[in-house]
Amino acid sequence: MYKKQHVHFVGIGGIGMSGLARVLLTLGHSVSGSDLRQTELTRALERMGAVVYRGHAPEHVLGADVVVISSAVRADNPEVEAARVAQIPVIPRAEMLAGLMRLKKFGIAVAGAHGKTSTTSLVAAVLREGGLDPTVIIGGKVNGIGGNACWGRGDYLVAEADESDGSFLRLTPSIAVVTNIDREHLDHYRDLDHIRRSFAEFLDRLPFYGLAVLCADDPHVADLLPGGDRRVITYGTSEAADLRARDIRHEAGGVAFSAWWQEAELGSIRLRKPGLHNVRNALAALAVGIELEIPFEVIRQGLHGFTGVGRRFEHVGEVRGITVMDDYAHHPTEIRATLEAARACWPDRRLVVLFEPHRYTRTHALMDEFAGAFTGADLLFLTEIYPASEEPIVGVSGERLARRVRERHAGEVQFVPSCEALAEAAATRLRPGDVVFTLGAGGIGAVGQRLVEILGGKAQAAVP
Repeated sequence: MYKKQHVHFVGIGGIGMSGLARVLLTLGHSVSGSDLRQTELTRALERMGAVVYRGHAPEHVLGADVVVISSAVRADNPEVEAARVAQIPVIPRAEMLAGLMRLKKFGIAVAGAHGKTSTTSLVAAVLREGGLDPTVIIGGKVNGIGGNACWGRGDYLVAEADESDGSFLRLTPSIAVVTNIDREHLDHYRDLDHIRRSFAEFLDRLPFYGLAVLCADDPHVADLLPGGDRRVITYGTSEAADLRARDIRHEAGGVAFSAWWQEAELGSIRLRKPGLHNVRNALAALAVGIELEIPFEVIRQGLHGFTGVGRRFEHVGEVRGITVMDDYAHHPTEIRATLEAARACWPDRRLVVLFEPHRYTRTHALMDEFAGAFTGADLLFLTEIYPASEEPIVGVSGERLARRVRERHAGEVQFVPSCEALAEAAATRLRPGDVVFTLGAGGIGAVGQRLVEILGGKAQAAVP
């Protein structure tokens, strides 16, 4: 954008939308937006100068030069309809992100079914440690930058690329990272082959001087390797990878490993977050750092100094010997990875999980996978599906999922119809030494704090 604009966001409180709004405000643009409720994200934008409306109304778009929408915004939204009548351009979030990427010399985009937010954050941490001062736009609250976005003075823009609706194909990065490919977002994609072809197209958009950073451990990503004509660095634990992790050691609260480039050992790296999935995420960031000629010691410091992202293996509280954690995991693959990391951290403690399914379409398509995803949990509380603007599907419910999980799960499974009642239900069953994880992408993010408050205020009643 070559002159200052008035940009209006429909759904400005979303984690991805609010990040774009933060950057535009930093650049001096006028920003307004609407959302159904106030959150800390919207209040932070207001403190920066944004005008935020509660609820949607046609008059909110008056005076806007462009209206930005996410995939969650329906075509019959009154603000979208008003913008079209007034001939105000209505663009998807990814198009605005692509426009911001063009303002920088080089874009780095991280895509994949799982691990995008953490990997993007690790890449940003490496570039920041290397003094490159990148612009960062991420779908999560990153501890190191105090939010989900920041504008840097350097030549690089590091962004999380959202494949959920295919809009990541609007981006033209210089470096593209693909963490994995999985059966996800089947409300948009026909099948796994459709997803693979979209990722292949994403990589084809790299310039001739560009680089693809691909996880060799993922078979669907590995399938992309023979078809491209761009430079590639592969990473993983596989001996076939260019950049490998060996001698992986689970340590208190984290994980350590030795990094190898082909047959040369680079050195050891220690992360403050546990899990094999985080080792792979760190390898992707290491690959980007190597490409940008950042010294290994600097990269190592950036990775070790990374303290995480909100709702990714996040510690909520410790009350009467009970540890409460929170994680965004909402896909079977993510749930298994989170519980494996939890078991590595606390091998001898009882693991209690509170899970809120997210979207009817995902629950329906992956019912069998969900049924086998909770093997690491000793006690599971499962609640109703968070719809995320979807219409219900007949026969698909949280209670049905609970029945399917019971068929394959050795531990106890309890269905709680309301997410708001999860904390109270769990509190009566907890005992000192338990580790509790709240999992999901919907409204369950607030349940962990509620549980801490209940345990702290009603400890005698809640804890036997």
